[in-house]
Amino acid sequence: MCSQEIYDKVVCSGVQWVIVGVFRTYTDDPQANGGDGAMFLGEHQHRLDEKHRLIVPAKFRDLLGETFIMTRGLDACLFVYPLIAWHALVQQLKKLPMMNADARAFTRYFFAGAVECALDKQGRIVIPDHLRSHARLDKSCLLIGVSERVEIWDQDGWATYQATSAPAFEQLAEQLIGGSYGV
Repeated sequence: MCSQEIYDKVVCSGVQWVIVGVFRTYTDDPQANGGDGAMFLGEHQHRLDEKHRLIVPAKFRDLLGETFIMTRGLDACLFVYPLIAWHALVQQLKKLPMMNADARAFTRYFFAGAVECALDKQGRIVIPDHLRSHARLDKSCLLIGVSERVEIWDQDGWATYQATSAPAFEQLAEQLIGGSYGV
């Protein structure tokens, strides 16, 4: 195997483990998620209003804090992180090798789309145009709790994702839990 192939495998493995590292850092911190081990769970449907504002469920508001970060997510959704989880993710991404084109591309994509957010008095956030476009958000949206983050999906996009992912769910669970990931 040539050194470029080895290097690429190491970077790809590193990116996969960034998420695991962030999760462990975030959940192992006794101050994370309000200090009680709480995490984001569930699906909540809300609509974008004409000013591109979206209501954040009350149970998510408390965990997000006064300010938080929203960025482009994977699979055509948005990722929303409380500051403590965002900072843990940033530390993991800083470990990626800057000399690798894939690592640079991933970090550019991720950070360039990021915005700091705050809730208005009605518990809403404004979703900027570039993020609405990325996630194809129209009117009906879902806010989904995914442990250390919230994901924002277009309702139809989420339904499509579930329909295509559900058949492989059991096999994926077996690979992740029983496989080399050691979860």
